[in-house]
Amino acid sequence: LSGFFGGLSGHQGALRSVFLLRLKLSKEQFIATGIAIACMIDVSRLSIYAINIRKSAGALNYTWLIAATLAAFAGAWLGNKLLKKITLSLLQYIVAIFIILFSIALIAGIV
Repeated sequence: LSGFFGGLSGHQGALRSVFLLRLKLSKEQFIATGIAIACMIDVSRLSIYAINIRKSAGALNYTWLIAATLAAFAGAWLGNKLLKKITLSLLQYIVAIFIILFSIALIAGIV
């Protein structure tokens, strides 16, 4: 159900977090499970993108690709540092706040 609505709306991460919070995982398990699911989804998505880029004469903007890659590594590094400093209850609180904000943005038509 989460996958269907997340894929339909393009907001998979927020919906997945709601379901993962109910599993009472440790903070490391919560993050790792979310990452594993996201990687499986993104590998299939990126393979489709790669096929479409090749069909469109390979118009790939390497500046954006490098910037996105560097941002991903920076985010992973920062997330790893912050994860060691926060508790599970704080992580759950942060996720809940972002889900509420995301819901308000959806209702308001911002997202």
